[in-house]
Amino acid sequence: MNVYDWDNTIYRGDSTAGFIRYCFVKRPKCLLSLPRTAVCGLLYVLRLMPKKTFKQNMYHMFTYISDMEALVEEFTGSHMDHVKQWYLQQQRQDDMVISASPEFLIGSFCRRLNIRYMMASVVDINTGVYTGENCHGREKVNRLRETYPGAMIDEFYSDSRSDAPLALEAKKAFIVKGDDRKPW
Repeated sequence: MNVYDWDNTIYRGDSTAGFIRYCFVKRPKCLLSLPRTAVCGLLYVLRLMPKKTFKQNMYHMFTYISDMEALVEEFTGSHMDHVKQWYLQQQRQDDMVISASPEFLIGSFCRRLNIRYMMASVVDINTGVYTGENCHGREKVNRLRETYPGAMIDEFYSDSRSDAPLALEAKKAFIVKGDDRKPW
């Protein structure tokens, strides 16, 4: 099994940030959430608010969207060209994506790519409220071991050193910068 981070690894850019911008353009009512997001963003940058709390406040904008499922599908359909060619050329049946981005967003991309194994942060699509922990850093390993206790990682790919706990679980690990993949 090969395991991949999603954003800036096999997806060019940050899919969550892209989706948030998409929401502002396609559903302008979401702009009502900007003051809340700005204040929480400042508190997060000043280290006065945890990342999960900031993200949950940012995701509050979803309450202004009545057709979230359709909007997610529209976004993913229009952003499939962000999936990197090198990944498509080496894709395997047993690939797994593990991401800190919302599960509903990553799941939509994975279904389109026929990626059967996926874990991401569980966020309510209508309220933006987290169920459980942000799937980041050590939490990725915890989730993998909880769901697939005997899983063996052949190769692991990520753009971020914060994924070192997963890299240590793999037979081979690669750091991704753009389209370049170098040994961890």
